[in-house]
Amino acid sequence: MSLPDKMKAMVTMSHGGLEQMVLHKDWPRPEPAAGEVLIKVAACGLNNTDVNTRSGWYSKAVTDATTGSAFEEVSDEDPTWGGAPITFPRIQGADICGEIVAVGGSVDPGLIGQRVITDGWLRDPSDPGNKDKTGYFGSERDGGFAEYATTLAVNAVPIRSDLSDAELATFSCSYSTAEGMLTRANVTDTDTVLVPGASGGVGGALVQLAKRRGARVIAMASDAKHADVAELGADKILSRAPENLRAALGDEKVTVVADVVGGPYWPNLIDVLERGGRYTCSGAIAGPMVEFDLRTFYLRDLTFTGSTVIDPQVMRNIVQYIEAGEIKPALAATYPLEELREAQAAFIAKQHTGNIVVIP
Repeated sequence: MSLPDKMKAMVTMSHGGLEQMVLHKDWPRPEPAAGEVLIKVAACGLNNTDVNTRSGWYSKAVTDATTGSAFEEVSDEDPTWGGAPITFPRIQGADICGEIVAVGGSVDPGLIGQRVITDGWLRDPSDPGNKDKTGYFGSERDGGFAEYATTLAVNAVPIRSDLSDAELATFSCSYSTAEGMLTRANVTDTDTVLVPGASGGVGGALVQLAKRRGARVIAMASDAKHADVAELGADKILSRAPENLRAALGDEKVTVVADVVGGPYWPNLIDVLERGGRYTCSGAIAGPMVEFDLRTFYLRDLTFTGSTVIDPQVMRNIVQYIEAGEIKPALAATYPLEELREAQAAFIAKQHTGNIVVIP
């Protein structure tokens, strides 16, 4: 199979606004190194980490919500999820669905032709459980907002599914993030899980994956999105931010809050947790700075878990759930790669339910 030397790629040139993403039609196609595969990208999903890394929102110098715009001050020391600088130019995009078209040394050529989705977590092969030795696809190395991408062979996960490429590109980041959160919180069929921001990619994944575990799920979303959230299987749906959350819950006893929203409303979520309840978090799109009453935390014997780097098996489990039909995609819209700026603007506006995907 003859491969082109150049490719189309949307390249992020620096921290800043949407204008930092620049389309190149003659970007050098990457070559797979030893232990790597080359993927022809069929579709690539958008995620908050793309927006946050570009804007520099992860920096401690930023205390605002995730607007997707440039911030006045971004520290050079900690502008990425891992608290380290990022190298520009960078091709972002973690959620590839595509086909392996070439392999590097020590990789089985029989993998060529396989349909795959990507595991975004790049681990040290000799120490895969060490969270200090991880990177992320589209952050610490180039990702999928391009026609071709390379990754470690172990991170290209074969999948057999009748779902479309765009549908499969909705799963990797959102669903592995959600499964990681639920795993950290030890969610079982005895739990009632409250999910703020249930119309987003991770929020919708939390609804489906908590239901898969047999939990009762109470979703929070804007009224216009309730019908879409209901299709994900939520047992009860509340408005996005009820003035009196306890009254809105009625007799419901919340044992787990699974949150990627944060922001000013956050204390209300903690106040409704039952004694011995668990709070698990993997985001703060409404703002990272919250008001925290330590008395509520310790007097109610609560447990808080942060969740970023997932266990190696999580993505394999997600693929099994997809193949078994136990979870379904929530594809909101597709855009051509050339319109990635418009796609991100729509993503940031949060008027959609589910995930947005670009097609090279």
